[in-house]
Formats: sequence, structure tokens, C-alpha cells
Amino acid sequence: MYALLVATDADEKALLSIALQRAGLAVVTDGDGDHAVDKWPVRPADMIILVGHDEGQELLALVRRFRGVTQVPIVLVDNTLQEDLHVLILEAGADLVRYRPYSSRLLISQLRALLRRAGGVPIFSLPTLSLGGLTLDPAARVVRVGDGESTRLTQLEFKLLYTLMVHRGQVLPTDTIVEQVWGYSGEGNRDLVRGLVNRLRSKVEPEPKEPRYVMTVPGVGYTFNIGEPQ
Repeated sequence: MYALLVATDADEKALLSIALQRAGLAVVTDGDGDHAVDKWPVRPADMIILVGHDEGQELLALVRRFRGVTQVPIVLVDNTLQEDLHVLILEAGADLVRYRPYSSRLLISQLRALLRRAGGVPIFSLPTLSLGGLTLDPAARVVRVGDGESTRLTQLEFKLLYTLMVHRGQVLPTDTIVEQVWGYSGEGNRDLVRGLVNRLRSKVEPEPKEPRYVMTVPGVGYTFNIGEPQ
């Protein structure tokens, strides 16, 4: 298992690297959060640790960007933040915020707890779904349209498609989708969902600009259609 550690201070980077290794994680480091987000598709990890220095607003923006591409646990380390900002960071999708000074022993225990909780239900135990000519295989995390070739989905793309297919015939509000796919309160995350929907459509729709499977219900949310154009 891997942890992505985004930090600039060499001493703290070394200290946190040791803590992560003791928690059972190999460590990949990056000094630039935006660069780390851009590289995520080719360098994913099982946990993200963002280290700031009174840069709460920048960390908030990074959490939002990372949550657009992954649901792995996100941990923030910083000096004491204002309560309103702390709340915003948690609502944006962070799982833990630790203030300096912190106990390495306690941090290691908390990291292990997050990893256990992030395990969730193994996708290989979920049934294959086939609706309207679209087949989703959870074990391989691939989707196939008709007799076409199978296409690999990211974890978030898979969870979105699986959620919509399981709830076929229902319109799922955006907030509900965020809770089901990302696992936290979805209030105010319409852009997050819209971006993921667009990426999923590019993989499953014959004509992404004229979708027939993942349908938008204006002002409400999204629903799965059995494949007939609307």
C-alpha cells in the first residue's frame, strides 16, 4: 500500500515518512500539491497526506481537487486553523485534520484506523450488472457496451456507475451521489459530480454529448436509463 505525502519542509517530510512507514505504507513524496493531483491517474495511492503551514485555504482547494479524482483517505497536517475553515475542509472531503504539535504514536494509530475503514466491501463480492446492453463487472472493474471491448474504470467512475445502475429507475440527487460515491456529505458539490459524470460518459456512451445511459435530470440529479435515447 502507498501513501502520497505532499510536503515542502524536509524535516517534517522525514518525520511523517517514518510515521507512514510504521503504519504499513510505502511513501511517495511531492512538494507541489497541484502537480500531485495532475499526476494522480498515473501515480495513485491508498492515502493522501497534505502538509501546510497556515495555508488552510490552499489545503481546502487541494482537498477539493483530490476529491474530484479519488475517494482514498485524506489527512491534513497544519497549525491551528479557524473553526469555520476546519469545518469547510472536513465537508470538502478530508478525513482527518491534525494540528501541530502532534503525537507520532497517535497519528500512526489514526492512519491505521483510516486504512481499515477505507477497506469497505470488496468489489469482487458485488454481482455483475447488465442493463440495456451495458455490462458492469465489479471484479475486474470494467464496463462493456454491447459487443464492444471492455473498458477499465477508475474507482470513482465504477462507484458512480454501479450506484446509478443499482438504483435504476430512480433519480438520485447530487448530494446523494456524493454520499454514495465519495462517502461524505454532498452539499455544494455539483461541479464535483458533473466532472465525474462527464468522465464516465466518455467511456460508456456511444455519443457522450447525447447520452443514453447516464441521464441528467435538470435541477435534481442523475438517473440510469436502460439505453433508449431520450
